[in-house]
Amino acid sequence: MKQNPRNAGRHPKIDTTAFRCSVNFTASEHALFRTLHEKSGVSSLSSFIKMQLFGKPFKVFTVDENTRIFIDRLSGLNARYRNICADYDLVVKTLRENFNEKKAMKALYQLERHTIELVKLNREIVALAREFDERWLLKST
Repeated sequence: MKQNPRNAGRHPKIDTTAFRCSVNFTASEHALFRTLHEKSGVSSLSSFIKMQLFGKPFKVFTVDENTRIFIDRLSGLNARYRNICADYDLVVKTLRENFNEKKAMKALYQLERHTIELVKLNREIVALAREFDERWLLKST
């Protein structure tokens, strides 16, 4: 049985002008090369070499664990503030329905005082977050 030569063998290359180059490194140069490649985040070693040779810039993003924890805790605080707002509305509604005007006003005054303290605390947190941004996050750029 004779096989059709068009269906056998390797598929022809799309770009026949592809060339391969070889570079030799010393052990220390190779270690430095590997660390640069890992920092770049590029998955392909050949594309990393092309970026270096042809001057395409690459950025190194480092993730600081403390920064991530800080951002997670700020997100948690925002969720708590949303819950407090919902509870605040529920308390005001309950006070109007179940208490006379004098008792409701007294409770609302205390609630307002605590809310003002919470707003002050929130402003301090925002100021600390901005200071953190200015001091640490902008140094890396």
